[in-house]
Amino acid sequence: MRTTPAQDSAVRPPVPLTGTGGIDRGSGHRLDEAWLAAAWSHPTTRVFVVSGGQALVEETGEGRTELVMMPSFDAPLTEAHRYFLGTDPEGVRYFALQKDSLPGRMDDLARPAGLREAAALLSERHNELLVHAVALENWQRMHRFCSRCGERTVIAAAGHIRRCPACGAEHYPRTDPAVIMLVTDEEDRALLGRQLHWPKGRFSTLAGFVEPGESVEQAVVREVFEEVGVTIGETEYVASQPWPFPSSLMLGFVARATSTELRVDGEEIDEARWFSRDDLRAALESGEVLPPYTVSIAARLMEMWYGKPLA
Repeated sequence: MRTTPAQDSAVRPPVPLTGTGGIDRGSGHRLDEAWLAAAWSHPTTRVFVVSGGQALVEETGEGRTELVMMPSFDAPLTEAHRYFLGTDPEGVRYFALQKDSLPGRMDDLARPAGLREAAALLSERHNELLVHAVALENWQRMHRFCSRCGERTVIAAAGHIRRCPACGAEHYPRTDPAVIMLVTDEEDRALLGRQLHWPKGRFSTLAGFVEPGESVEQAVVREVFEEVGVTIGETEYVASQPWPFPSSLMLGFVARATSTELRVDGEEIDEARWFSRDDLRAALESGEVLPPYTVSIAARLMEMWYGKPLA
């Protein structure tokens, strides 16, 4: 069997959004109200607003793009939920405020951006903060009532718990594991698919959610067979990536196919193709194929096989 670049950890490109910004989440402080109050009132503390999965970003004079942050004493606390996100190596504490809308600005430098766009522009530190805030906001908006008794819950632990005042149940942020896999065959071609709701020409790796009572390796085999009718032999875990749209944790794999005939399910996958590297290069250059989002783990899995960044 030919060894592919995907099997060589030395050429694995870094996966964005994976917590390399140096933020200490400080989970031990989340229940310490006195510590949180002191952290909030500290002059170096910085705050940004998140609303509907978006935050304000602005370009700096140095050509960088950053989250729009403010000191805590300037933060718009009215009708806002406050989440503690952590502390950076310089000792700066960060909070996010969840509001129904983003604040206005007196200048035209700031603009709203969602994570898919912002992640390609921000530093890893700001990405780490934004991913955390967006994931908490999504969970908070969708889990306001107790799943045990139906009573409205209240926020606790600096945004990381919802407590039920009626039955005492505690609810924690939901994370849904999903597998995402770059499948290759004996000729070292890559299997890529296009979902029904994607633009014409956009191809990416296959993916799907892990079912109850199922291992992630089993999920890789099942999802590939269900979506395109291809059987899988060897699988190898590569890396993970938080993907809060709304609450997924993507578990990246490379896998070796033991069959190549394609039977597309027509429900999740509308089109699937085997690509050699030359095939993919030509399709990217002509515009026939659009790659996945540059910040996604799908792009990194494809680049591991392709051998260089996607066009």
